[in-house]
Amino acid sequence: MAVAQPDVTVVIGAYEAMPYLVECLASVEAQTMAPGLIEVIAIDDGSRDGTGECLEEFAARAPMAVTVIRQENSGGPSGPRNVGLAKATGRYVFFLDADDRLGAEALERMVAMADRNGTDVVLGRVEGINRNPPKSMWAKTLERTDVFSSNIKFTLSAQKLFRREFLQRHDIRFDESLWTGEDALFTMEAYLRADGVSVVADYTCYYLVGRSDGKHVTKSGSYTLRFDSARALMGLLERLLPAGPKRDVLMVRPFLVTVLPQFGPVFLRNDEEIRRTKMELARPLMDAYWNEGVAQRLKVHERLRLELVARQRPDLLVDVLEFIKAKSEPTPVLKKRNTQLYLAYPHYGSRDAGLPDRIYLAEPREASAYPGWRKDTAETFLRGFARKVRRRLRRFRRPPTRPGGTAAA
Repeated sequence: MAVAQPDVTVVIGAYEAMPYLVECLASVEAQTMAPGLIEVIAIDDGSRDGTGECLEEFAARAPMAVTVIRQENSGGPSGPRNVGLAKATGRYVFFLDADDRLGAEALERMVAMADRNGTDVVLGRVEGINRNPPKSMWAKTLERTDVFSSNIKFTLSAQKLFRREFLQRHDIRFDESLWTGEDALFTMEAYLRADGVSVVADYTCYYLVGRSDGKHVTKSGSYTLRFDSARALMGLLERLLPAGPKRDVLMVRPFLVTVLPQFGPVFLRNDEEIRRTKMELARPLMDAYWNEGVAQRLKVHERLRLELVARQRPDLLVDVLEFIKAKSEPTPVLKKRNTQLYLAYPHYGSRDAGLPDRIYLAEPREASAYPGWRKDTAETFLRGFARKVRRRLRRFRRPPTRPGGTAAA
């Protein structure tokens, strides 16, 4: 008798995961989805703290099918996830970190969402326990969306539901050469290739747990690994998208989330050698991918810092960072009938610095926080300007007239 295909394979890559693994596995066992519809593939990546034994005990008593694979340490999360993905048989696959946990209805709700809409990726609402999860994409449940029409680009972790046949068809796997950011590469490629993405925002599907032992790679990774991650993600976007607005809107993510933090308050604490190395690592990324289309989508202080990195001006960058560290507020400067707002961070208007004013120009969303700038004022000015342009164009289009005022044939 043929065994029915499970609805979802839960892949758990585990390394030194005790005691967090106990609650992780309990959350799998507590799923409201029928146990026969769940398959678990757990990979012990060379642990020495009892992780492997805990997984085997779970496999012996769990009501769903559980396969435990024990292997030598691979050095990162990509290897175990790829092993689990290769062994998976479910229609969908979900990557669960061994120190996190699922909401009881998580798998049932996400599979139902994917089946209802035919989407290839489903995001379930995430809450943090001693960690700060991404928040901007959980405003409302979305039956069907994409990476350009929503904020899902700001959650590129692997803890999502993926249609397995879709991953196989496009040969999407985790990059085992990356020590951090490997899930961002995997998930962004899935977003871009997916026939639709769904968002479950009205139920907490995933609990992101902060470890007290500090073993999260995202916390402990060297700054050089961050640049490796940014380089890989930017290269993926370059390969999959032509230059233009769509690429620019996604390029914001690696610049804002991965590159910019290296040139924040930590830069002031870095010694001169590390500062110089960071500038050198950033240079090829700025040369290849930093442009006005990306810059205009950032806040002034973000744009200014990255522009100074692009110009290789650490001296000016330090001035800006000291200004921000002191919690100083930039002076707002209104121009053009109050329709343009400039924020006078350090070196605004300085001839010696040679920075164009456009770097300091606040975009409408940022400008709206300042009482001297009003959206309706800016729109009125823009409408008036557009009317002047149309009138001038109509004059150019009028047919020439003969003497006496009649139009020429």
